[in-house]
Amino acid sequence: MYKQPQIYYLTYEKLLDDNIFRHMIADEHNSYYWCDDWSEELYIALAQKGFISTTYDTKDGLVLLPELEFDYGILDFDNLHISKKVKKLLTKNDYRFSIDERFDEVIEKFGDFHKDNWLKGRYVELFKTLHSKKYNNFRTISVEICSNDGELICGEVGYIIGEIYTSLSGFSSHEKKYNNYGNLQLVLLAKYLQKNGFAFWNLGHPHMPYKIKLGAKVYKRTEFLQRWNEFCILPIINLTDIYFR
Repeated sequence: MYKQPQIYYLTYEKLLDDNIFRHMIADEHNSYYWCDDWSEELYIALAQKGFISTTYDTKDGLVLLPELEFDYGILDFDNLHISKKVKKLLTKNDYRFSIDERFDEVIEKFGDFHKDNWLKGRYVELFKTLHSKKYNNFRTISVEICSNDGELICGEVGYIIGEIYTSLSGFSSHEKKYNNYGNLQLVLLAKYLQKNGFAFWNLGHPHMPYKIKLGAKVYKRTEFLQRWNEFCILPIINLTDIYFR
């Protein structure tokens, strides 16, 4: 995680202030903010404006850590790269790909697979609440690959806003027999999103090698938000007055 000198406190009211949000977009030194508001309204508003939220442990407890990232990884589906190993797995008949069938189980697996798991505590409670309800232009989902006998091999969670899917976190079995099934899940998800008319896949931080190998391209914050505003079906903010470097 980038260590910025100070992480500013963010409220729902500040988030909806266009002048403050313009300043956040133009700020080249800060990407992280923190909140102690665990409301559905704030989380959805953050997501709709392009923030990706994780968590941080403080002496006073867990806080929400929204980030308006400096760079984003975007996968346009025509750029999808499928490795030879994944192409071989695609021909096998020993797995089942699904959407939103084992949501709770996918979330529970993160603690087993990630040493520094941020999807925990109040975040899990909030995310399960978000998943249980219907909202205008916001939906959480899980993605799974299971073996034919029902073993959960790999999965991820994220959310849909407008015509865009955003990944949050995922896991993949460390068993040797399931090598490359995590990459298989990514490819199958990309194909699913393309088939269902999504504009692009927001992969968040682009610096993990697997994202670039998948075909993602790196977009600076302002470039990303231009594309985001086009397909999230929300009049978020007019970016024409932001200075583009």
